[in-house]
Amino acid sequence: MNLDDLLKRAEDIKSKYDQLNKQKRGIVWNGQDFMAGFVGDVGALSKIIMAKHGLRDDVDNVDVRLAHQLIDCLWSVLVLAHEYNVDLETEFTKTMDELEKRIGRGDG
Repeated sequence: MNLDDLLKRAEDIKSKYDQLNKQKRGIVWNGQDFMAGFVGDVGALSKIIMAKHGLRDDVDNVDVRLAHQLIDCLWSVLVLAHEYNVDLETEFTKTMDELEKRIGRGDG
């Protein structure tokens, strides 16, 4: 899958969640709601990473959960990028170029 495929799939799943949430709860999430969900996913990812390094013992199937949580976070980033009209490919390349220049100058 390329980035466009990932974006399309993420939006498809978002649309299905929109339908489900509207039907069951009478709401549709907006950008703020997705951001709050993303923050929760990052918190869960942090706990899994801690478990991976032996700092927590309350996480089962660490590697499986790590992969799943990383994908949850990626999905949130893809949805937020679409929600706020950010061209991820263009902006990723631009930011990596800037970082590369900064590293080359020794700015870290």
